[in-house]
Amino acid sequence: MEKKSKFGYAETVTRLSKAISDAGNTIFATIDQAKAAENAGLTLRPTSLIVFGNPKGGTPLMDAHALFALELPLKILVWEDGGTTSVAYVSMADVAKRYGIEGDPRIANMDKTLDALTGAIA
Repeated sequence: MEKKSKFGYAETVTRLSKAISDAGNTIFATIDQAKAAENAGLTLRPTSLIVFGNPKGGTPLMDAHALFALELPLKILVWEDGGTTSVAYVSMADVAKRYGIEGDPRIANMDKTLDALTGAIA
């Protein structure tokens, strides 16, 4: 899912990070991919990947479906291109289908969380 932010890049990262924390999630890392590119002598538009989750929600899902651990923690990408800031995430329902997981309500809850978090800045 991709959404346009109402805010600039830095403010989007800040607001999204606050919303993630305020919702009871842990931010495990915010990877400044543009900075990593710069350190390698390359250039990249402002781009950050926020890696986060809630072990109370993710652990039981990984316990029930071991391979799903390859997809967790959750991730939201923020980038700026041509003066427009966007956010994106992969639908957990789409990911679950790849692993043959159907009908697990925890998957729908993760998608609701991702939609709500990104909806707050879109």
